[in-house]
Amino acid sequence: MNANCWDVVVVGAGAAGLMAAARAAELGVQTLLLEKTKRPGTKILMSGGTRCNITHDTDNRGIVEAYGPPGRFLHSALAALGVRETIDLFEAEGVLTKVEDTGKVFPVSNRAADVLDALLRRLSRSGATSIYEEALIDLVAHPDGFRLITNRGERLARRVILTVGGQSYPGSGTTGDGYAITARLGHSIVPPRPALVPLTVDAPWVPELRGLTLPDVTLTISEEKKKLITRRGSLLFAHFGLSGPVALDVSRVVSGHTSPRRLILEIDLLPDTAESVFEESLRVESAGAGKKQLAVVLSTWLPRRLCDDVLSMAGLAVDRRGAGLSRTERAALVSAVKRLRLGLTGTLGFGRAEVTAGGISLAEVDSRDMQSRKIPGLYIAGELLDLDGPIGGYNFQAAWSTGWLAGSKAAARA
Repeated sequence: MNANCWDVVVVGAGAAGLMAAARAAELGVQTLLLEKTKRPGTKILMSGGTRCNITHDTDNRGIVEAYGPPGRFLHSALAALGVRETIDLFEAEGVLTKVEDTGKVFPVSNRAADVLDALLRRLSRSGATSIYEEALIDLVAHPDGFRLITNRGERLARRVILTVGGQSYPGSGTTGDGYAITARLGHSIVPPRPALVPLTVDAPWVPELRGLTLPDVTLTISEEKKKLITRRGSLLFAHFGLSGPVALDVSRVVSGHTSPRRLILEIDLLPDTAESVFEESLRVESAGAGKKQLAVVLSTWLPRRLCDDVLSMAGLAVDRRGAGLSRTERAALVSAVKRLRLGLTGTLGFGRAEVTAGGISLAEVDSRDMQSRKIPGLYIAGELLDLDGPIGGYNFQAAWSTGWLAGSKAAARA
């Protein structure tokens, strides 16, 4: 390779790529950041309802545990750049942060643009070079480095960091390009699927409730009496089905199933109230309801817009009076409130997914430095890896941390 090659080329200017490029250049190596679209950080700007959930208010162990067994892969990355260090990094760039009741950490300004601007300021100070609208088409490894074939020609690099993302929000440029490129280099790809994506359901009454938010429910997905996942949080009814944090959090199970219609979706509309307590309250209130409609009685616990549908699911007339509610009718109503079942049909797919599940097998990447075990000198970080976490800033933390570690190690060995 000639003397004019780059020490490090980072491909993909998302969360992991911006962090990796800035870190590598700060360590004194010639660093180039390539991005296929017109501008960097598009998904950062879109995230968290344009507020950007930077991380979660927990320690590094909490991040690892949130991912389940695959979270062990993050130990070294979090040791290099943990939760506290991430917050300090952004606050040092002028992005003050706040912790919301859910544990999510947001900028005080509620502006994702401030997060991106902070990263771009750091990138600019680092001395890295950024080039946009240049897409990687193929990557060829040599004993002393790499040849990057792009839509503009060829570039040479001693070390390459791939941070091209997965397939979620493909309009932002994440169209799964990295899978084919790394597969040609010998990597195994765990089949990608949407995660943190809204659910579609077969329930004609759901679209009529679009816009209604239930701030606290428990949602469970089961198959043949086996619980696959349970999450608690806010639920939003939409014209297509269900959205909101709790629906997104269980979606990876649905998108990963070969036949989502076989799954059972069950909602506990009152997770803080035991069935026995709710039934007794129903008995007492219905007994004294007189001519008051049962839907009005039920609205003590639930939004009025939802009550008629719950009564229908319980097999009761929507104009049923509260008085004289039998034990059988109470049991049916308790079941409809505490174990409301909806028919699942699937998800809205990659077009509305916040994260991609699947990707490059973690077994083929050294977690101590993010270097490929197949191709020396190739580093992989961010969503391209088979590593997806729950809603709440966990995925951004993984991107910041793996990007930082990859940039540090690639620079040290360039």
